[in-house]
Amino acid sequence: MTKIWLLFLLIFYHAFPSKGISSISTRPRTVNVGALMSFNSTVGRVAKVAIQAAVDDVNSDATILNGTELKILMLDTKLSTGFLGIVDSLRLMENDTVAIIGPQYSVMAHVISHIANEMQVPLLSFAATDPTLTSLQFPYFVRTTQSDLYQMTAVAEIVDHFQWRDVIAIYIDDDHGRNGVSVLGDKLAEKRGKISHKATLNPGNITREEINSALVKIALMQSRVIVLHIYPSFGLDVLNVARSLNMMGSGYVWIATDWLSTLLDSNPSLFTTQSINDIQGLITLRMYTPESEIKRKFSSSWNKLSKEKDPVEGPFPLNTFGFYAYDTVWVLASALDAFFRSGGTLSFSNDSSLNMLRGGSFELDSMRVFLDGEKLLKRILEVNRSGLTGEMMFGQDGNLVHSSYEVINVIGSGIRRIGYWSETSGLHTGESPNHSISGDGLYGVIWPGQTIQTPRGWVFSNNGKPLRIGVPLRISYREFVSRTEGTEMFGGYCIDVFTAALSLLPYPVPYKFFSFGDGKTNPPNAKLLNKINIGELDAVVGDITITTNRTKIVDFTQPYIESGLVVVAPIRKMKSSAWAFLRPFTPMMWFVTGMFFLVVGAVVWILERRLNDEFRGPARRQFVTIIWFSFSTLFFSHREKTVSTLGRLVLIIWLFVVLILNSSYIASLTSILTVEQLSSSVKGIESLATSDERIGFLSGSFAENYLTEELNIHRSRLVPLNSPSEYEKALKDGAANGGVTAIIDERAYMELFLATRCEYGIVGQEFTKMGWGFAFPRDSPLAIDMSTAILKLSENGDLERIHDKWLTRSACSSEGAKQGIDRLELKSFWGLFLLSGIACFVALLCYVARMVYRFSRHSNTNSQGSSHSARLRSFFTFVNEREEEDKHMSKRKRTEKGSSGRVAHHEQLDASTLQNYTPG
Repeated sequence: MTKIWLLFLLIFYHAFPSKGISSISTRPRTVNVGALMSFNSTVGRVAKVAIQAAVDDVNSDATILNGTELKILMLDTKLSTGFLGIVDSLRLMENDTVAIIGPQYSVMAHVISHIANEMQVPLLSFAATDPTLTSLQFPYFVRTTQSDLYQMTAVAEIVDHFQWRDVIAIYIDDDHGRNGVSVLGDKLAEKRGKISHKATLNPGNITREEINSALVKIALMQSRVIVLHIYPSFGLDVLNVARSLNMMGSGYVWIATDWLSTLLDSNPSLFTTQSINDIQGLITLRMYTPESEIKRKFSSSWNKLSKEKDPVEGPFPLNTFGFYAYDTVWVLASALDAFFRSGGTLSFSNDSSLNMLRGGSFELDSMRVFLDGEKLLKRILEVNRSGLTGEMMFGQDGNLVHSSYEVINVIGSGIRRIGYWSETSGLHTGESPNHSISGDGLYGVIWPGQTIQTPRGWVFSNNGKPLRIGVPLRISYREFVSRTEGTEMFGGYCIDVFTAALSLLPYPVPYKFFSFGDGKTNPPNAKLLNKINIGELDAVVGDITITTNRTKIVDFTQPYIESGLVVVAPIRKMKSSAWAFLRPFTPMMWFVTGMFFLVVGAVVWILERRLNDEFRGPARRQFVTIIWFSFSTLFFSHREKTVSTLGRLVLIIWLFVVLILNSSYIASLTSILTVEQLSSSVKGIESLATSDERIGFLSGSFAENYLTEELNIHRSRLVPLNSPSEYEKALKDGAANGGVTAIIDERAYMELFLATRCEYGIVGQEFTKMGWGFAFPRDSPLAIDMSTAILKLSENGDLERIHDKWLTRSACSSEGAKQGIDRLELKSFWGLFLLSGIACFVALLCYVARMVYRFSRHSNTNSQGSSHSARLRSFFTFVNEREEEDKHMSKRKRTEKGSSGRVAHHEQLDASTLQNYTPG
């Protein structure tokens, strides 16, 4: 009704647009500022004194406003959050008010912000923390305190830190409570948490009966993590009723928003009264204000200030909102100073159309619009100064930057800071929010019930409803899940594992099994799991495979058995033959190996024949030598010696290759001749997927979708089967007679199937890695506890004993069906052959280079004019010569050349002698 009245007033106000304008000089002697708060409230009483002290300090400071005096009009809104606040704000508009400090309550701020928008008067609130107030809807609202957006982010991180998922929110059902809890829900959702129940309280008049009714409902719920977002005047009443209902004992977690820290700061006497028992073990938040000299001075003078400004109530303690109220005045003063320096004027517009409303004590015609309000608003948002609360600067969203909180634990007769939260660092311990020294998140907490053990955060509800557990009613593989005929009792491997895990939980879990299926065909697991998603079941127990798509709708426990998909096909024993010695290598491997024997023999012959007589002789002898030498290296029995360096290098590398080939061949042949070999026309999933053969699968399992979507096998090739007997018949008939070539199913099933059917076997490798788990609703805390219990079963051996009880296999399937030993392929040895080939190539390259060099030195000057073919024939002749002959011929040529030179010299001497001879 209040908002309807306000809307009517504003529409009427704008229906007549004629205005008159008046202005005040650039530097007026006084500036009118309004303030709205509840003088008798915990926050308002402190804020009133802090604002008055700030106004006095501003007016006495000659460095700001240049002599302009702040004149503040403070109005008491009582505890009202509606109509009286509207009336007071309209009264302030009659006095050419340039800004309003307040209001204190978020609900009132929503309403007055509409008036501030119309009057263009900035609204600076030091206590309205509703995060929606900084939206585009309220451009003239300026929050000079920390927003609940950050406080609820801190609460969500505390919940996530202790690995809780469900919380219960208790709050006042007004704008402040609803919007704050809404943000909490969003922040919890980001961390996979949620608010499982919202308990709303009447904002007008909260009675003890109403509180008791809300808490009784909460006590019957599973979650034990309670967030209390309320006003200080009602918070202790809720906690007192909770203690009377035994909801402040072990197992409960209470997180109070900053209302509790404000109350404790404002009423230290609470620690000496009976009320202290109502808040033991609680966690609360307090807006962080850094220590500074001006803060210490202000705090030390507070008792004197509160006594002077409020002689009736004072002195009284200071709280955080008092610091923010003081800084709000200085933010406004700084903005006004910048406003005047930039040439701003206090111009107001009168609306003459409101004259018709003249009469009575409330004169609407005197309301005036602040024409330069937008300029002043801009200056306020540009303020950057340090105050009692630290840095006062606004971000792009209109909130103060660097928001941070202290995390406090109420212990005994006092409080203990257990950590900090800040926008930049999150939860941490350290000297301040921006100086983290530990990654632990928080120090240890003393929880309700005086325990240091972190509460689990949930219990089973006491409403008498057992856990509804769905069990698939299968007609095959009853060793896993089966129902006792004529009863609703179930047995089997999966059921025993579930009951054994439940017995390890530290709390009782009532449950009841519900069968799913008609008993004639295997029910589809996807439909069974969907019943959890729609709330018909609380869990599913059975042979349920954990897949990616299923984890999107439910939460699974730790897998209690591994069971990937395998291929099962008919197998036969391989008979030995006279040619079994050829089986270790593939045909390509035999061919490449033989070729390398010949190549290496030829390379060594080329490198050795000039130096080694064993590699020389007639062509037939040399060919036999190449063959003999190369293949004799297989047994390291070659009799020819290598004398060249390059030949020895090639031979050493080749002998290493031969050693590896020998070892591999012997190992593979030994396995072939000593291990029973099984063969099948199907080699594994790869060959099966690329063929056009028919494939069987278990009806209702996930295998059908996997084969079609992941392996692109056409559905027409897939044959659904319901039982092991159908498996056996389909495999025996074969694809040619309407059966199947192979079965694809999970290993756990197939091991049971093969236990008594040795004519079939698993071929190839397991091509998926999956497991079975118990399914619970998303974010169920029971799934986590059951996972821990399953791990304990695995560690103490109980899981293996349950497995042996139900799934003991016969000797026929104890090792699974062995496919024939894989033959050694070329791809396993190509590195060795490459190494040997490189050695041969490099050795030949070096040999040819050396021969060319030596031939060029061997050639005499007369051969330079010969033809190219003649030189080529001469080169091959030179290469074919033995090394010693080459050296002897070179030496003989050098000797003959020297002898002919000496003969010519002697003849020349004889001729000279004869010419000079004179007969005597």
